Amino acid sequence: MSENKDPHVPQGVKFVYDFTEGNKDLKDLLGGKGANLAEMTNLGLPVPPGFTITTEACKVYLDSGEEPEALRDEVSAHLDALEQKMGKKLGQADNPLLVSVRSGAKFSMPGMMDTVLNIGLSDKSVSGLAAQAGDERFAWDSYRRLIQMFGKTVLGVDGDLFEEELEKAKKAKKVTVDTELDAADLKKLVTKFKKIVKTEAGRDFPQDPREQMDLAIKAVFDSWNGDRAKLYRRQERIPHDLGTAVNVCSMVFGNLGPDSGTGVAFTRDPASGHQGVYGDYLQNAQGEDVVAGIRNTVPLAELEQIDKKSYDQLMQIMETLENHYKDLCDIEFTIERGQLWMLQTRVGKRTAAAAFRIATQLVDQGLIDEAEALQRVNGQQLAQLMFPRFDEAAKVEKIGRGIAASPGAAVGKAVFDSYTAVKWSRSGEKVILIRRETNPDDLDGMIAAEGILTSRGGKTSHAAVVARGMGKTCVCGAEELEVDTKRRRMTTADGTVIEEGDVVSIDGSTGKVYLGEVPVVPSPVVEYFEGRMHAGADDADELVAAVHRIMAYADRVRRLRVRANADNAEDALRARRFGAQGIGLCRTEHMFLGERREYVERLILADTDEEREDSLKALLPLQRQDFVELFEAMDGLPVTVRLLDPPLHEFLPDITELSVRVALAESRKDANENDLRLLQAVHRLHEQNPMLGLRGVRLGLVIPGLFTMQVRAIAEAAAERKNAKGDPRAEIMIPLVGTVQELEIVRDEAEQVIAEVQAATGVELKLALGTMIELPRAALTAGQIAEAAEFFSFGTNDLTQTVWGFSRDDVEASFFTAYLEKGIFGVSPFETIDKDGVGSLVRNAAQAGRATRPDLKLGVCGEHGGDPESVHFFHEVGLDYVSCSPFRIPVARLEAGRAASSAKGSDNR
Repeated sequence: MSENKDPHVPQGVKFVYDFTEGNKDLKDLLGGKGANLAEMTNLGLPVPPGFTITTEACKVYLDSGEEPEALRDEVSAHLDALEQKMGKKLGQADNPLLVSVRSGAKFSMPGMMDTVLNIGLSDKSVSGLAAQAGDERFAWDSYRRLIQMFGKTVLGVDGDLFEEELEKAKKAKKVTVDTELDAADLKKLVTKFKKIVKTEAGRDFPQDPREQMDLAIKAVFDSWNGDRAKLYRRQERIPHDLGTAVNVCSMVFGNLGPDSGTGVAFTRDPASGHQGVYGDYLQNAQGEDVVAGIRNTVPLAELEQIDKKSYDQLMQIMETLENHYKDLCDIEFTIERGQLWMLQTRVGKRTAAAAFRIATQLVDQGLIDEAEALQRVNGQQLAQLMFPRFDEAAKVEKIGRGIAASPGAAVGKAVFDSYTAVKWSRSGEKVILIRRETNPDDLDGMIAAEGILTSRGGKTSHAAVVARGMGKTCVCGAEELEVDTKRRRMTTADGTVIEEGDVVSIDGSTGKVYLGEVPVVPSPVVEYFEGRMHAGADDADELVAAVHRIMAYADRVRRLRVRANADNAEDALRARRFGAQGIGLCRTEHMFLGERREYVERLILADTDEEREDSLKALLPLQRQDFVELFEAMDGLPVTVRLLDPPLHEFLPDITELSVRVALAESRKDANENDLRLLQAVHRLHEQNPMLGLRGVRLGLVIPGLFTMQVRAIAEAAAERKNAKGDPRAEIMIPLVGTVQELEIVRDEAEQVIAEVQAATGVELKLALGTMIELPRAALTAGQIAEAAEFFSFGTNDLTQTVWGFSRDDVEASFFTAYLEKGIFGVSPFETIDKDGVGSLVRNAAQAGRATRPDLKLGVCGEHGGDPESVHFFHEVGLDYVSCSPFRIPVARLEAGRAASSAKGSDNR
C-alpha cells in the first residue's frame, strides 16, 4: 500500500479489500454486496475472485471531487494479484481477463446505481475471447453489451439509442429476441454502437482496458449522487452521506449457450414467506437480462430439468446461506457451461405478509428467538397489512393475470409513463403505472402510483424488487396484456383497449388485473384487531396467527403504554378493541359541531351575564352525556379530556358568506337581527392568524364560565358513572398554556367546581389536572409549569408548527415538496418528529418537569404518537405513553415493543 498524502484522508487508511479479506459485518466499509461476497468466499462457496473499493474512497471522491491519491496504486496491486490468480491479464488480446464493476452501498438500493459488465473487451481482445470460448457469437454479444452499458452508464449516452438499433437489427432479421441474432449481426451492431458513442459522447469508445475500468469506477462513485439514487434514499430514509463501495469481480458468463444462464433465487417466497423454490432463471443470458425483464424468465424450479447438477448444488448453497444468515436470502447466480458461480447474496427484501410469516417460521425452526423476530418486522409493514383487499364476491371484469409480485389491492387510472403518474397524483388522482418493464428512471412514477403493472418480468424484475421494498402493490409479467407506451394504451387478449385515464384494479396477492374499480373489504388483520377473527381458531389465517404471536410478544416487553385520540364512544370502543389502554386526547371542540353550533353562537353573542349563563346551562347536560358515554366505553382506563381549543371563529359563519347574506337581506329590506349581530361578532373576533390567536387557555380566561362548565360536566359524568358502579378515570387537560400563571388560574377554578360536585353528589372524585405542552415557552419553562400540573401531554402537532414557524395547512401544499426534493427535509416534520428541534424541547421539558415533580405523568397526543420512528424517540426520552388515532394503535403497540426490545438488546451488548 502506497503512502497516503491526501489531506482529506487519515494516514494508513486501506481503500481496497480482496474478497478473501472482508466479512458480512463490514457493510459500512465494503457495502452490502462486497461484505456478502467476502462472507460467501469465507464460507467456501464458488465466488469468482475479485476485490472491493471501500465506501471511504467514495466519500473522499464526493468530498474533494478527486479519487484518493493512494487508490490507483492499491487498485493496481489488487488487479495484479487477480491477474496472477486467473492466469491472464485484463484485456489481454489472446486470452482476456474481463471484470464487472458494480456498486454496492450499505443498504440495498436495487437498480438505483450503476453496473458495467465485460470490462476489458476491445477491438483486439474480442477475437481472443471468441477463440478461448470457441464461440464467436458469444464474444461479439459480450462486446456489444459492454459498449451499450458503458455508453449509457459511464459516458451518459441516451440508452434508448442503443435499444432502437437493437430493435432494428431484430426486425431486419425478422426475429423477436436478441439470442436469435448471429455473430455477423452482432458485429454490425458493435460498429453502430461505437458510432453512437462517438456522436453522442464526443469521443471514441476507450480501447484501453484499464481506462475502461477506472472510468467505470468513477461512474459508480458519481451514481451515488444521481437523481434516481437520491430520490430512492429519500423514499427509504437512507442517509445521504454513506457513499457506495465498488466491487470489481472477474466475469463469469451465462451467455455461452444453452448450458449457461443466469438467475435470481430466494430461499423463501419474498411475496408470501412460504418455504419452497422461488426465483427466476434465464438460459443463455447475463445477469442484467433477468432484472431488466427483456425476456421472460422461467421459474427456478425448471432449472432441475435444464441442469440437475447445478440445481442440486444451488439448493445446497441456499440452505447453507439461510442457516448462516438466519433469514430469507436473495441470491444472484450464473452458470457458465455447467459450472455454478455465486455473484451476490443479501438478506432479501420482502412483503409485509412475508416478513411476519418468516419471522415466526424462523422462531419455530430455532434459528432466532422472539426478541429477534420482533426486530424483523416493523410498524410500516403492519400498517400495510391493515389496508383493505378486493372483495372476492364482487362482480368483476378480469382482463389479465400476471405474477403476484407484491401484495395489496390497488385501484387507479391507467398511466403509461412516470411523468404523467407524478403529475396526476399531485392533482389528487390515484394512478396505476403501466409499463412493459420498469427501469430505475421510473422511480418517481412508482412512488407516485398506487400500484405498478408490467407485461414483462418476474418476481425478481426491477418492478417487483422495488415495489416490495416500498410496500407498493405490483403485478409483473402479464404477458397477455400488450402495453403500447407510445400510444398510451394497453390491449387485452380479446382486443379490449384500455386508454390512459381508464380505471383499472390490480391484485398483487393473486396477480389478477381487472377493468374498472373493484370494491374492497377489510383485511383479515383488521378483522383480527376488531375481534371478529380469533388467531387461535383451527381455521385461523396463518398471517393473522403470525401477527398475533408477534403482537403478543411486543405487548409483553413494551414499557410505553398506548392510548387513543378519540372524541366519542364509538371511536373509543374501536380503539379499545385495537388494544388502546385509555384515551390520551379527547378534543371537546368536536362535540360542539352540527346542531350544537347554535349554542356556541349564543354564547359568543351574549351581551349580559344572564344570557351567557343560559347558554352554558343549555350546553352542560349535552357535555355531561358525552362524557358519561365516553367514560363507560373506557371504563377502568384513563380518559384525558382537553378543554375547548379551537380558534373561536370556527364556530361562526364564514365572514364573506355572512356579509353577502346580510347585504342581500338589507337590499330586500328584510334584515335579520341575529345575522346582523353575528356579523358584528365575526368582525370583532376576526383574526389574521387564528392559530396564534384567541384559543385554548386564553378562551377559558376571556369567556367566563366556559371552562368551568366543561369541568362540571366531566365531574358530574364521573360521579354518575361511579354511582352506576363504573370506574371512571378522568384527566382534565388545559390547552395552549404558555405560563404557569394561566394554568394556576384555571386549575383553581376547576378544583372549586370539582369540590362543589363532590359536595352535591356525595361521591369522592379523583380527577387529575394537567396541561398540554404545545408552545416552545411552555417547554422551556416546564419546571415551573409542573408545580401546577399532575401530567404533561405533548401536543407535537402545534409544537412543530410553533417551533418551525409553519402553518401546517398552508405550507404542506406550497413548499414541502421542494424542501423534500432539495434534501432540506428527509421526511416531513409533521410525519416524523424533528428530533433536533421539537424533540429537544420534549426531552428537556420531560427532564425539567420531573425534576420538579418526580411522579409527573408524561405522554404525547400529536399524531407523531403513531409514527414508528417517533415512538422509538418517545421511548428513549422516558415518556409514559403515546396516543394516536385508533387505526394506528396496533402500529404504536408494535413499535413500542420494538423500542423496548432493541434498547434491552443494546444494554446487554
